[in-house]
Amino acid sequence: MAESSARSQDGIWISELNRRPEVRKEFAAGRAVKFYDTTLRDGEQSVGVVLTPPQKLEIAHALDALGVGRIEAGFPRVSSEDAEAFKAIANAGLKAEIWGFGRALKADIDELLRLGSRATVIETPTSAIKLKAYGLTVDEAKRRAAGAITYARKHGVRVAFFTVDGTRTELETLRGFYKNALDAGAEELVVVDTIGACGPEAVEFLVRQVREWVGPQVPLHFHGHNDFGMATACAVAAVRAGAKWIQGTINGMGERAGNGDIGEIAMALRGLYGVPVELNLKNIRKVSALVRQTAGHQLEPWKPVVGENLFMRESGAVASQFHIPQAIEPFSADLVGAKREIVLGKKSGLDSIAIKAKEFGISLTPEQQQAVLAAVKRAGVEKRGLVTDAEFRFIVHQVQNLA
Repeated sequence: MAESSARSQDGIWISELNRRPEVRKEFAAGRAVKFYDTTLRDGEQSVGVVLTPPQKLEIAHALDALGVGRIEAGFPRVSSEDAEAFKAIANAGLKAEIWGFGRALKADIDELLRLGSRATVIETPTSAIKLKAYGLTVDEAKRRAAGAITYARKHGVRVAFFTVDGTRTELETLRGFYKNALDAGAEELVVVDTIGACGPEAVEFLVRQVREWVGPQVPLHFHGHNDFGMATACAVAAVRAGAKWIQGTINGMGERAGNGDIGEIAMALRGLYGVPVELNLKNIRKVSALVRQTAGHQLEPWKPVVGENLFMRESGAVASQFHIPQAIEPFSADLVGAKREIVLGKKSGLDSIAIKAKEFGISLTPEQQQAVLAAVKRAGVEKRGLVTDAEFRFIVHQVQNLA
């Protein structure tokens, strides 16, 4: 009972099954998980999304307020607009570290140097299929990676080495790429599930394997995609295996099925596993809305953490429990800066009408509540949607005038 009460106090109401010793697994990461946001680069790769430099700067400020530790400000060699955005963000005085992104090419590094970058991801393909697609051999890819990393380090740029399609790379080949990168001066390594081809068990195995290869001192990242709907589970598995940084985007934006969603991952880690995270979740819905509006894309209303329906209740059966949040929700709306509310429609019940009437300071007799409920249900069916507050007031006015 004491354990249950303690969890209620922090606004998280999960199943006690999560804490059973035969279910619970220890996490290798001993510190708070940090987030590396790539919305402005990988997120913008969503089909049809184009963000202007001022829009990217606005999002970067929002990410900074969210507590993101690192912001990937873009891939400046790709266009002059990306370079302009990178420079503006780098000069904005944000608390977050500003990182660049480049291929294993001197020209990409030169552009980052021109813009004053002090840290960057450097990528190269590593799987057999990706190397074939790029027309590279393993040795050629290693030489390019080593050359770009050495060049960047010579100019004082911190490097995280990024293995494109790493999860589909033969293990000994992948090990060779990571060793090659570290020998060239890379300080951090990214385990990359480029096309979302791994389940969480495989990700946990691979991150542990990389940790064994490189030792405890090299910071490991995980970068996953959501093609099988497993990006959050895979990110949690990566943290369990010792990943320090989780790379992802706001709302899970990205190519195909998108990237790991950093807000969703942070809430899963904190809520289900009690793992501390460096993210101000109270701001996540505001940042989600900003990115959604700026990028011009829709979001499922039932999406975890940021969906607009999460703390709305239309069902009368659920409305009867509205005064006990933990009876109908797994975590408090306050944790993510949301507002709980009753909405009206076809599925409303008498409790829904009573709560909404109280919200507006309206007094209704039991008979009037029944009449209002019937009218609300009819309106919901006719509209095939929700009844607005203005429509509710109008219905109440009509019922009261008939009395």
